Amino acid sequence: MSVLRSLESKIAGLVEGTFSRAFRSEVRPVEIARKLAREMEEHQASSLAHTYVPNEYRVFLSPRDRERFSAYESALADELAGYLLEHARRERMTLLARPVIEFETDDRLGLGEFGIQSGVVHPADEPEPAPPPEESVGRTMVYSSAGRLSGPLEERPRRTAQTAVLLMEGRRVVVGPAGATLGRSRQCDVVLSDPNVSRRHAEIRPRGGSWVLTDLGSTNGSRVNGREIERPEVLKPGDEVELGSTVLEFALE
Repeated sequence: MSVLRSLESKIAGLVEGTFSRAFRSEVRPVEIARKLAREMEEHQASSLAHTYVPNEYRVFLSPRDRERFSAYESALADELAGYLLEHARRERMTLLARPVIEFETDDRLGLGEFGIQSGVVHPADEPEPAPPPEESVGRTMVYSSAGRLSGPLEERPRRTAQTAVLLMEGRRVVVGPAGATLGRSRQCDVVLSDPNVSRRHAEIRPRGGSWVLTDLGSTNGSRVNGREIERPEVLKPGDEVELGSTVLEFALE
């Protein structure tokens, strides 16, 4: 069985069987899975003993496709990561860590188009990282739902992201265009005098036309609308961000 047929068979059972009724957008999970495997295979780097491949993948979606994926995003990311792990094992390719799939919105994409950017992330507890692929972060390639290559995402003009604002305790804090770190440390962009907040607790950064909250390994974790986040979370106006005992409302201007 060819690699492509094996991939199609695996995705049909692993992803399509679970999600085919949930997704009505032009972008389908099986197409994303095929292109993730393609990106993995095209960004190999060989040493004497191993063939290394990327272990981090960002999937960029149009605003409409991202909205339709939102209710199943976390589960789909886990399914796709599991598929890539098995694909790498089958093809005898080496990953430095379990694959991580993140979804982001980019308003340069039309309905039915999606972009993929691959990269390498070294485990924090690895004393001497193994040799990564030559390009640790590749160009973001865009695919259509029909499978044709549309070209690099970097060549498309980007609409400027709206200004992010944090509202807390009657104060209004404007987040800079490059984002901000939040924590007790005076070196953070937004200093929170809360003993339950870590020195560098979380950060808010612009990504793909949206604003994303990422926990920085804090002791007490970060929550959005009462739910603890385990991976970067796209923020929407009106979302409540809870860091320690401090609650901030996210807004856009």
